[in-house]
Order: sequence, then structure tokens, then C-alpha cells
Amino acid sequence: MKVSRKWLQKFFDTELPSAEQIADALTFHVFEIEETESHGDDTILDVKVLPDRAAYGLSHRSVAYELSAILNMPLNADPLRAVLPEMPATNELAINLESEKCLRYMGTLVRGVKVGPSPSWLEEALESVGQRSINNVVDATNFVMLNIGQPLHAFDAARLAKKDEKYAISVRGAHEGEKITTLTGEEFILPEGTLLITDANADAPIGIAGVKGGHAAAITEATTDIILESANFDGTAVRRASQALKLWTDASLRFQNRPSPELAAYGMRDVVALILEVAGGEVVGMVDVYPARGIAENPSVSTSLDRINNRLGSSYSSADVTRVFDSLGFSYTTEGDTYTVTAPFERRDIFIPEDIAEEVGRIIGYDSIPATPLLTRAIMPDQSRYRGIERIKDFLIERGFTEVSTQSFAKEGGVHLANPLDQTRPALRASLADNMREALTRAAAFAPRVLGPANALKLFDLGMVFEKDSEHLSLAIGYMPLVGKPQSVLAEVTDALADLMGESPFVMSEMVAEANLDLVDLAQLGAGYESTRITLGTFKPFSIYPFALRDIAVWTPAGTEESEVEMAILAEAGDLLARIDLFDRFEKKNPAGETERISYAFRLVFESMECTLSDEDLNPIMERITSALNARDGWEVR
Repeated sequence: MKVSRKWLQKFFDTELPSAEQIADALTFHVFEIEETESHGDDTILDVKVLPDRAAYGLSHRSVAYELSAILNMPLNADPLRAVLPEMPATNELAINLESEKCLRYMGTLVRGVKVGPSPSWLEEALESVGQRSINNVVDATNFVMLNIGQPLHAFDAARLAKKDEKYAISVRGAHEGEKITTLTGEEFILPEGTLLITDANADAPIGIAGVKGGHAAAITEATTDIILESANFDGTAVRRASQALKLWTDASLRFQNRPSPELAAYGMRDVVALILEVAGGEVVGMVDVYPARGIAENPSVSTSLDRINNRLGSSYSSADVTRVFDSLGFSYTTEGDTYTVTAPFERRDIFIPEDIAEEVGRIIGYDSIPATPLLTRAIMPDQSRYRGIERIKDFLIERGFTEVSTQSFAKEGGVHLANPLDQTRPALRASLADNMREALTRAAAFAPRVLGPANALKLFDLGMVFEKDSEHLSLAIGYMPLVGKPQSVLAEVTDALADLMGESPFVMSEMVAEANLDLVDLAQLGAGYESTRITLGTFKPFSIYPFALRDIAVWTPAGTEESEVEMAILAEAGDLLARIDLFDRFEKKNPAGETERISYAFRLVFESMECTLSDEDLNPIMERITSALNARDGWEVR
């Protein structure tokens, strides 16, 4: 959001500091400043308002409000604290809200305006923050939006239908296939349900609610009577409409961050006054339909001085805290050490005691909170249980296992989620075993299969599992040999770990052993333990040369295992073989249905660190493998 220093100055009688000092004050207390740039005799700040403060922060008044609190400079007049004037009612305009997504709609009928160029001060103000001047009526609506944050719109009343001498505006969802042409001449086919402003007498759309006005009721030089809109629309509905139409505007940016419906009345007050000043005219009357009245009020939040200081690590006094409340316009009562605080209507971000602590900390300045050294080992809380967990991890890592972290969601379990992120995993895991087997299977698809003791997957996972009425910390250990038959490695590791823990809580299943660590005295296991310094292995670079593929299939006698064939190939393949995968297996049966022979087909991946492999390199290897396989009794390479 572009903010003019010259514009900000209008909120203060005291001279503001330099733009650089303003940028520093905002950066260290509330907003981020993207950049500053000169604009004639003005300086423009590009202020990045994050979503947590966007409900109130997207205006010059809000930036001035923050500077007033941060710099302890009172505002000369706060437009959101002034008493609202009484405006006459009118029977010449009807407002009908057909959707609950419109929280408030105010419409004011003004007659006798003279549309034309804006005065120079208004043009300059808008152009300084990147807005193009259009005419005095439209410029007035844009100025007020940028000044206090309330989006506004003006319709040419003469272009609306009248029935019984009355204009009628309705807010409803779009019909299927309904179209609208916007002010810029673009035609949109509206998704069904898109919130619309319509000429109710003609049942014709004249604007996309909270996004952009329609061409059908645009202000022109011929306009004399106008209907001013100041409303509040559901932020989600506005955001969905903008996304669906790929149409983002200053208005939609503000509405999607849910400003207070109370702001609409201040926007209407200011835009009516400004239009009467720059375009003349006479106010006929206003209609205010406010179904959300009372619902959108800010809650009262209770906290205490001790709670604020404990959250911040500070030692602020009651006077420090109440000074912040006063500077931000928070109303509050005190009872002993307890404050009951209510934020002003535009502050839609104050709900819990931590929000109050944040306001106190940021306004006084986080740099004023004294640095506190970290706890030394002598006075740190007991970490024995944590060290017991680390001891188990170190034990497994020293034996070549790698830690993985699998997701907490599962296909089945005792605890089902009301709104699962993944519909295929609607429950919380009751065990780590299934996740571990899945991790082993996935890893096997990518792990290189070569000769040597490392030719196996060795994984472990440590995390919480959830039963219907309880939860506990679980350990899963997975072992999958990639070549050869399964070995007793898993049993040997779990036996050794059980001896270390003094318990044997493991339940063995296919490739996985799982233990409930709540059954183990982890604090005793970790008492006095210092984590092991693990020495990393030597990095092996990958080859910059392309790999080469060869396939080989062999008939074997009935009863021959895949691993036997794999080992026979590996024994002859040499160092250039980087990977071997079985991609086909089928059996040949006799008339009695008994297996006579089994065919195994493997894909061999060869790779060199020194050159691109050619047939001259690979043919001798394949001939050697073929000869070795054919030499076996009953084996035949196909």
C-alpha cells in the first residue's frame, strides 16, 4: 500500500519526523516498509500490511494511528473517534438484502451534483499514491477509501429503474450464466452465487459486491443524481469472487480482510461531505440496513500485569501498560492486577490475552525488553527423558539405521478426524508399523542394489500414536534386505536395544518391530547420557555421464528364488552395475497345474564415473553374465 508522508501530516499538528525515521518506526513496531521514494515535495512509503493487521491497517488513518502510539504524538483529530452526524432518512430508496453475506448496506441518495474534474489537491493526493484521477465523484470515493479504509461506490441514479417513484437496490447471489460488464468494459460470466449489487426494479446487476462496479450505472459527465454505497461484505465471498474472475481491486483487498461493519458509517459520512464540497448537490436521505448489528462487536479480553510480563520476559509497570492502552484507544477497567480490555471497533485482531501482550510489547518496543541469557546446564529443567530418547536414536544410527518421520494420518484408526486434510487418510495413526512398511517399500524403489553389507534398507521412526482413549510414544524399526534372503538383523538389533532399555516391549511383524516407549523408563535410560558425535561418511559424487540399460531374462527350475538369480547376476556384473530391478516373473506349468519352470526378467542399470558406456564396454559383461547363468543346472537365458 502506497502511503504519502504529506497526507499523513494532515493527521498531526506536530511536524512528523523524516520519512526514514517514519519507516524505521513502522518497521520495528507494526508494518514492513518495502521502499521509500520521492514524489515532488512528498515522500511515498510502500507499506506492507500483513494479514493479521489488514482488517484495519490499509489506510492513511491507520498508519497515522500507529505512528501516534509509537512516537507518542497525538492525532489532531481521529476521523474514527468523531461523533457521527444524524442523516435524514428517505422513502425514495429501498435496500433489500437477499444474502446473509452482506453484513451491512448503507445507501444515500444525493441530487444535483455536478460531475467534472477534481480540484487540484484531490488529484495530487490520489496521484501521489498511484491512483488515476477520473472525476470529482469517483475521486471522492477513492480518497475516502485510502484515507480511512472503507471501500465506497457511486451509481448514476438516472440509469436505474424507478418503480412507484422509488429506486431499489438488492444484494443477491448471481444466477447461473448471469453476465456483467464492469466499469472498464470487461464482460464476465459470473459463477453461480457470486454476490451482486443489482437494480432490484429491473433485476439487473450493477456491480460485483466488494469487487467492482458495473458499467450499467457508471458515473458520467451527464450524471446529476447519484446513489452512494457504503457496505460491508463477507470476506470469504469477496475473495472467492476475485479468484474466480481473476479480478483483484483495492476494494476486494480490503473486504477480504474483514474490516468492521461499523466502518461503513464513517465512510458514508466522509464521502457525502467530500462530494458536497467538490461536486455540490443536496442529500435527499439515507437507508441503513444492518443485519450484523451487535454481532460484530469486539470481545472484552481479561489479562493481568504478571501475565503480560511473563509472556514478554519484561518488567513493565502498570503505568507502562495503561499508557499503551490509552495510546491505542483501548477502553479498559482494572480490578487489582487484572485488566479487562476492549479494542476499538476497527481493531479486529484482539481476541486473547496474548494479543494484549503483543500490543504492549510492540508499542513500547521489543528492543526495550532486556536480553536474558539461556539457562545453564546446572539450572535447566531435567532433560533425562529427552536424553533417553536421544540415546535410543544414537544406538540405531550407530548401527546404520536412518531416522524417518512419517505422517500422523492413516487409513484406519481409533480416532477419526472431522475434517481430514487427506480424504484417503481420515484417521490418526494407531501404530507406526504400517507407515514404516510403506516407507520401506517406497525407499526400495529408489535404493541402489549392489553387492556388500549395506545392501539393505534400515530405517526407524519415533513419534506419537493415538488410540481411542489414549496416546503414547512409539518406536518402529524397519529392515528390508534388497538382495538375498531376510536375515536375523532386526531381531538382533531389537534384542540389543531391549538389553539397553532394561525392557523388551517390541512387537515383531513383517519387516518391522514396534515398541511402546511409555513402557520404558526413559528418564533412567537418559540419566547422565551425552549424545554421541556421529562421524559422517565420505561423500560419493554422482556420475555426470548417462546410464545404460540392459535387460536379461532366464528360465530357472521350479523353487528357484528371485534372490538367487539376483546374486548370480551381481557376482558377474562388476563395478559398473549401479542398479538391478526385477520387472517380470511368470511360471510355466504342466497339465497337472504344477510349476515346471520360473522365468525372471531383470533390468540392469550400468553407469561409469569416467565415460559414457558403449556396447564395447557392456557386451563382454553381458556375455559373462549369460555364460554364468547358463552354466547352472536347469537355467537357460532366454
